[in-house]
Amino acid sequence: MDVPVSEEQVRTLAFYLWEKEGSPDGRSQEYWEKARQQLGADGSLAELD
Repeated sequence: MDVPVSEEQVRTLAFYLWEKEGSPDGRSQEYWEKARQQLGADGSLAELD
């Protein structure tokens, strides 16, 4: 079953990964993509009501 991934879930995980790796500057897109991959986001995020 595919459960939609929200932007908030991606943001939270990306921030966690970024902090865990020492908060490096200028790599936000990299951590966003890592989070999307780990959560199984297929390119479209769930719309929040």
